Amino acid sequence: RNINRCRKLTKSLQGSKEEVRLNKEFQKKLNELSKLTGYEKPKKISGSLKLDSNENFVIAKQFQLDLIDAAKKRCDIREYPLGGTEKLVSKLAKYLKVPSNTVGVGNGSDQILDLFLANFCTRKTRILTSDPTFAFFEERCKLYGVKITKVQFSEEMTLDVDQFLSKSKNADLIYIDSPNNPTGFQFSKNDIQKIIKKFNGPIIVDEAYGEFSDYSVVNLVRNNDNLIVIKTFSKAFGLAGLRLGYFVANKRFTDVFSRVIQYPYPLNSLAIEVGILALQRSKQVSSIFSLIKKERERVIRNLRSYDIFDVFDSKANYVLFDAKSSDSRVYNALAEQGISIRKLGKLGKHSGCLRVTIGTKEMNSKFLLAIRD
Repeated sequence: RNINRCRKLTKSLQGSKEEVRLNKEFQKKLNELSKLTGYEKPKKISGSLKLDSNENFVIAKQFQLDLIDAAKKRCDIREYPLGGTEKLVSKLAKYLKVPSNTVGVGNGSDQILDLFLANFCTRKTRILTSDPTFAFFEERCKLYGVKITKVQFSEEMTLDVDQFLSKSKNADLIYIDSPNNPTGFQFSKNDIQKIIKKFNGPIIVDEAYGEFSDYSVVNLVRNNDNLIVIKTFSKAFGLAGLRLGYFVANKRFTDVFSRVIQYPYPLNSLAIEVGILALQRSKQVSSIFSLIKKERERVIRNLRSYDIFDVFDSKANYVLFDAKSSDSRVYNALAEQGISIRKLGKLGKHSGCLRVTIGTKEMNSKFLLAIRD
């Protein structure tokens, strides 16, 4: 009887030690994660002219309200969205002119990138990207312990394709945000094709701002199994709040990602229907892209006219400029006038970088008037 009691006590003590060990491991991981900064979102400033997050305010709010009103009539949110993502994928395939088995969706392009890193990368994976690059992607690499090699932008905020390719020899994967966030730089189509042709590993081309640029590489997926192109409804369609992302890749990757890795219901019913309705109105939306491009050139031209900023070319719906040692003064002066832009500070060889979103003609004029003052 005493022997049995001793056995039970020993087993109980062993269990207690295991609990303590698990608790220590948990605490250790928690301490490691607490040291990471995470993706830094811009501050919400009530009543400000919001030009800090690259949102598309050129699309009228009423247009979006009409989409939502129509979408509400098409779905019953008491039900799971069975077949919903498949319907959206079918419409996206038609819009992109690609086979539907090469298209996948996600809860924003952020979630697609996150799931890719979590499932296809390890601490041994070496990723090549630019410096700077999309901050969210960089922070998620830190979270998963994935090593990054970065090629720094030149003083003019451009990248040399040969220098980029020379660094790719030691990489397992390439990530290119095209156009780049926050610089607005985009490789020429010939240069991007050169990278795709010469690199043997997977290449992620993040085209979040692709509709405002010179070209897309979606059509290159057909003949390049290593290419994954990620896109979003957030910028071009002005649907940032609904979190609708999608990608185009070879059919095997798309099948595994969509069937095994992705959540069973990655998108909510309302977002699915709004996405489908937005695609049906894509011709109406596309007319806005040329307006944004025209306004982008106006903002660049005006900023350069003062000869006190370094203003960089952009193929996105924002403009990056270096206010040098006056960046805080410019940022605060704009804030006092109710205009919110993004303060980025040191980027590459520039120390006082600011980024402004291209809004409506009236929004841009208000920004430029405040800059002049």
